[in-house]
Parts: sequence; C-alpha cells; structure tokens
Amino acid sequence: QVQLVESGGGLMQTGGSLRLSCAASGLAFTDYAMDWFRQAPGQQRELVASISSYHHTWLEDSVKGRFTISRDNAHTTVYLQMNNLKPEDTAVYYCAAENPGPPVRYEYWGRGTQVTVSS
Repeated sequence: QVQLVESGGGLMQTGGSLRLSCAASGLAFTDYAMDWFRQAPGQQRELVASISSYHHTWLEDSVKGRFTISRDNAHTTVYLQMNNLKPEDTAVYYCAAENPGPPVRYEYWGRGTQVTVSS
C-alpha cells in the first residue's frame, strides 16, 4: 500500500521558516518525480515545486528564492524548505508522486498539511 505522509506544517509569522517533509512508502521512490502542491481556500490546487529522481528541480515563480525542494532517496522522503514566508503562502500543502510518463500522471497523493502565515 502506497502512503505519502506530510508533516511540518503549522502557524508561522510573516518572514518565518518552515520545513515540510513527505515520507513515502510502498512505491519505487526513485521511479517518481516528487511534487509539492498547495491549495488555498477558494483556490485551485497549484504546483509549487517539483524534483526529479535525478534531483532536477523546478519552482513556481512566486516561491523562487524562498523555497527549496530536496529529496533523500535513501530515506524515501522529500522536503520543502520554506523561508521568508508570506501570508499568501497560507494553504494546505500536498505531496504527490509524479509518474513522468508521458503523459505526466500524479499517481499518489498525501492528505496534506496546513501552513498558516500570519501578518
């Protein structure tokens, strides 16, 4: 059974930092790119960061310079380091395992972790 379990969310003031973790089990971890999505209230879920099995990374423009995605293949865990947090970063953050295909398929999802940034 595949599980993706996020942790590390919480309440933080503007300018603070949080580190999200996503522990994966039950899948061939290095076969997947790993992604972080977020969904704010009333908004669509959006892709924030992605990392391939070869550690090639992609970041959405609004988080470049503030967020870093990394992965530990030996421990089947992906991280999202979030610095200089802003109120607009408030959202539920989801981890996803991406089969690069083509076509790209987000095959597995975690349940999410809440990040709230106060002004």
